Amino acid sequence: MAGGSFTTGAVSKERAEQYKGRVTPYVIIACIVAATGGSLFGYDIGISGGVTSMDDFLKEFFPAVYRQKLHAHENNYCKYDNQGLATFTSSLYIAGLIASLMASPVTRKYGRRASIIGGGISFLIGSALNASAMNLTMLILGRVMLGVGIGFGNQ
Repeated sequence: MAGGSFTTGAVSKERAEQYKGRVTPYVIIACIVAATGGSLFGYDIGISGGVTSMDDFLKEFFPAVYRQKLHAHENNYCKYDNQGLATFTSSLYIAGLIASLMASPVTRKYGRRASIIGGGISFLIGSALNASAMNLTMLILGRVMLGVGIGFGNQ
């Protein structure tokens, strides 16, 4: 844990003797999976910014923003000033924050496996909802489900 811990040196010495510090194939695979999860989270952050500026996306889900974009005079500061678009963008991060707080008790009670499976199922549901979104409600619900998956995955 970053920043140290509140345990005594004796406890950490006992644990160091238990875990020999070997790099096993399981450790390597776990690190690759964790890094992939983190990179997917970063990828989503980068992609959602690009998608919200695409004309086809704006025409389909945010026609008012698209009309506003057409009349903008090369000033990007308030080109996308819309509550629905802000909700679309922030719903993933708010859901991730709340889910990460909820994931700890779930992990304590049911174990890591159940927590990770729950996060994965949430990712699948969110991806399916976003891919098949017909309206803004489905789109935001899909983002919320992705946020729950991120919260459980990051926990």
